[in-house]
Amino acid sequence: MNPDTANHLSLVAVIAELAALRYTPAGMPALDLLLEHQSRVQEAGQDRQVVACVKAVAFGVMAERLAQQAIGSQWKFQGFLASPRQGKSLVFHVQEFGA
Repeated sequence: MNPDTANHLSLVAVIAELAALRYTPAGMPALDLLLEHQSRVQEAGQDRQVVACVKAVAFGVMAERLAQQAIGSQWKFQGFLASPRQGKSLVFHVQEFGA
């Protein structure tokens, strides 16, 4: 496995929630959002309906672009997963999005 692509997530989802654009102590724009995904997949030979809500964050120009999008709009998001400094859950760090 290529270590450069070992933590890459690609997800088609709708924007369910957008927080207000904020700024890090270093002055970088940051945006927290909630993404909702729905699909059908095959698992163990059975058809399964998948519904997932994913906490996400974006920084810099990506945060500014996402802050302008409509709630309910659907996009293909790409990025990586990481745990917050003091958290036990995963957060999707959005690095790209588009149609």
